[in-house]
Amino acid sequence: MNFIISILFSLVMVTVLTLIPWIGVGVLDLQWIFGVYIPYFAVFVFVAGFVYRVINWSMSPNPFRIPTTAGQQKSLPWIKQNKMDNPSNTLGVIGRMIFEVLLFRSLFRNTSLEYRKGDKVTYEWEKWLWIAALAFHYSFLCVVLRHLRFFFDPIPWCIHMVEVIDGFIEIGIAPFPGFTLPGVQISGLVLVAAVAYLLLRRLYLSQVRYISLPADYFPLFLILGIAGTGIMMRYAGAFTQFLFNIDVFTVQVVAVKELAMGLVSFSPTVPDGIGVLFFIHLFLICSLIVYFPFSKLMHMGGIFLSPTRVLANNNRAVRHVNPWDYHVKVHTYDEYEEEFREKMVEVGLPVEKMPEAEEAGSQEETEKE
Repeated sequence: MNFIISILFSLVMVTVLTLIPWIGVGVLDLQWIFGVYIPYFAVFVFVAGFVYRVINWSMSPNPFRIPTTAGQQKSLPWIKQNKMDNPSNTLGVIGRMIFEVLLFRSLFRNTSLEYRKGDKVTYEWEKWLWIAALAFHYSFLCVVLRHLRFFFDPIPWCIHMVEVIDGFIEIGIAPFPGFTLPGVQISGLVLVAAVAYLLLRRLYLSQVRYISLPADYFPLFLILGIAGTGIMMRYAGAFTQFLFNIDVFTVQVVAVKELAMGLVSFSPTVPDGIGVLFFIHLFLICSLIVYFPFSKLMHMGGIFLSPTRVLANNNRAVRHVNPWDYHVKVHTYDEYEEEFREKMVEVGLPVEKMPEAEEAGSQEETEKE
């Protein structure tokens, strides 16, 4: 029942975020607020929140050296060390982080527990989760890089190359005379498919569904809304305009480029003919940007400050002093024995050094003998 509430809450929130610009632009004609002020506010909150979280994490002391390890630690010379899963120096940590950030190596090695044939416990490789995570992150990165063309004039060759590679599939089909379907951008379709898989996985697997919260469903629905409105602008706009002469989904790319260039040059202008759908798309993006620093999505920056990832496991070679330890005066054993030596001798407790009187007496007895 709780997961239904979480899903409904997330859906309602995304629906409300969709209706706000629809009413604000389509009814109240507030293009400047949704086209200029809200994007500037979203970027400011994102930068300030991101920097605050990173600084706050960086100032937190590490009480223990607790790197996550999955292999043999550096030990005796004749014992082979696993330098990738249990690095003992900075170079090994850098190598592990490269594989972690670029290929999600820890997720690649992840397994799930299952019961088969009664009470028999088996472990299965979570390959589909790893593939979906890679597809989601890299397609999202590709979409972001493609959209950078709106903020540059002329467009850098690297961004143009990403766009060409991403759109290498040209349908070239003319279902109606005078109308040709636009080229398909692979990253947008892969992004929707990956997010849909991650969402369905949370709904299908009871273990994952049990621990899922609104903070897990909301970003998935929000990203689906962003991708959905983007796909509608690219494909549905031209189709409905040609077939039904309806410009509800029509967006003027030149006007969007003018708006983006005005924002980055701090000389904003909102040209006519952009379309309400674009403002819905832009407002959902701004909502994601504002939500980002205060959500689980901050693992993008937090992974570089995680003590379980960025610390070398050199506990046997270097003493790790807890920075939280207070500098206090301790009562050593030598001081303790110096204070209570005579009483310890009286009750028969062993001492490191005998009292002077008894030591002198034992010395005389030794001389007489």
